Amino acid sequence: MKIGVVGAGVMGTGVAQCFAAAGHEVIVADADPGALDRGPARLRDGVRMAVLLGARPPATVRVRWTGALEELGGSEFVVECATERPAVKEELFAELDRLCPAATVLASCTSAIPITRLAAATGRADRVIGTHFMNPAPVQDAVEVVRTAATSAETLRLTGEVLTGLGKQPIVVADGPGFVANRVLMATINEAVATVGDGIADAATVDSVFEKCFGHPMGPLRTADLIGLDVILDTLVVLLECTGNPMYRPCRLLTELVATGRLGRKTGRGLHAYPAG
Repeated sequence: MKIGVVGAGVMGTGVAQCFAAAGHEVIVADADPGALDRGPARLRDGVRMAVLLGARPPATVRVRWTGALEELGGSEFVVECATERPAVKEELFAELDRLCPAATVLASCTSAIPITRLAAATGRADRVIGTHFMNPAPVQDAVEVVRTAATSAETLRLTGEVLTGLGKQPIVVADGPGFVANRVLMATINEAVATVGDGIADAATVDSVFEKCFGHPMGPLRTADLIGLDVILDTLVVLLECTGNPMYRPCRLLTELVATGRLGRKTGRGLHAYPAG
């Protein structure tokens, strides 16, 4: 199957790796030359890490990189992994709708934007669906699949087959801001960061409570650092806009960390520090 991926960032590259490792032909499109330059090295590192974690080395990894969205026009299935900004994603979906054949499924890996909103930018709401891969995409076993009221049974079936073919377990939920995962997780992370900011406990202690008292494999603040604090901030802004619920208003410490470039693992420091390499 010909797969299109929009976005050569961490998530887009991870999603491309999943499809390529399963034998699909993948094209990754990104208008940012810097992201395109970093993509191949990030993909090689991802494949290497997957092998170290026990995955079978793929026979071939067929991924092509392009700065032209038009080159995704021949794709049979497209996964959008662009920045978490509603206007950006709506414009992309309108363009993909224009470029791709009528039968092409347009999926979004959005963290929180309602899929119905993205589908409204197209003339094929029945072929639009959410595929919320978790980070890191090649390692996580499940994908939150978001079905709108307009998503057809055929689109849901095909998406399930595609994801199962990647070795993923599709978990289907209804549409709504943040779906299930981020509706709950982002509120928890925001409050955990606020707890540190209020001086109640440091980051290591907050995570220790969740790991040792509740049995979570990773506390909320290490999870936030893994996702990227900039992504957390963008997702909270979307949730606040879509719901009006003040619990999603980003806390002061989170906005300060992002403003100073402390974004988590990818910068070496966020709520925790990470040694080089």
